[in-house]
Amino acid sequence: MPQSLTIVDTINALRKDIKALKASSKTIGLVPTMGALHQGHLSLIEFAKQKCDIVVCSIFVNPKQFGQNEDLSSYPRPLQDDIDALERIGADIAFTPHVKEIYPKGFQTNVSVKQLSQCLCGASRPDHFDGVATIVSKLLLICQPDIAIFGEKDFQQLLIIKTLVKDLNIETQILGSPIIREVDGLALSSRNQYLSNEERKIAPHLYATMQQVAQTLKQSTSIAEHLKQAKKTLIDHGFEIDYLELRHSEDLTPITNLTEQSSDRARLFAAVKLGQTRLIDNIPF
Repeated sequence: MPQSLTIVDTINALRKDIKALKASSKTIGLVPTMGALHQGHLSLIEFAKQKCDIVVCSIFVNPKQFGQNEDLSSYPRPLQDDIDALERIGADIAFTPHVKEIYPKGFQTNVSVKQLSQCLCGASRPDHFDGVATIVSKLLLICQPDIAIFGEKDFQQLLIIKTLVKDLNIETQILGSPIIREVDGLALSSRNQYLSNEERKIAPHLYATMQQVAQTLKQSTSIAEHLKQAKKTLIDHGFEIDYLELRHSEDLTPITNLTEQSSDRARLFAAVKLGQTRLIDNIPF
């Protein structure tokens, strides 16, 4: 087992290290990230450390999951800070490939999980989840981990990844880890640093409003009306609404009539813009 963080930036080097570790009967956990690591990412690494002998953290800003006019060029890339954080928390391997290593000249394969990718974030970001599915497929095949950990903040992404692993018979167990929040309720995200001081004061109203409407929905069958009122509340706070929807947590199908049975599987999903920053969140019932 490595005594300190090993940093590799090529597929061959990572595969060589993984092969040696597996020959020593070590179990491997993978935490894929785009860097700009915060406490939410570090909680995934801590979770992986509890489950596996060796924790690999990939840091790769994946261009295929950014749409036109999105923030690829400005997305934060504090690589040395991320490496320092991985060393402090006790990760074993950092995989930091360049774009040409992952997508060499002539690369033309696309992985798509159709149905789950068409709603919620997929409706407004039509190619986003194909980019996610493609890079995650590559990382799982490169690393061949026993488990891979993803945060529940990106719950739609988590379901898509679980589905592609099942459909493609990839022998990795996909685990979700709970959302990590600031004291005021804001879900941790690398994009939170884009918020101005004033926007940062407003941002917690997203979670607070979601909590309020979730409690209201548990005592009412008028889903559409309560969601409409919650959207108005968010708009009044200064948010631009992408969606605020109640859906089944197993397949993301809409819930229009909240019964006792559907309530057990319901999840409230939201995506908003505050200034130039897109925020997403979800809460279970």
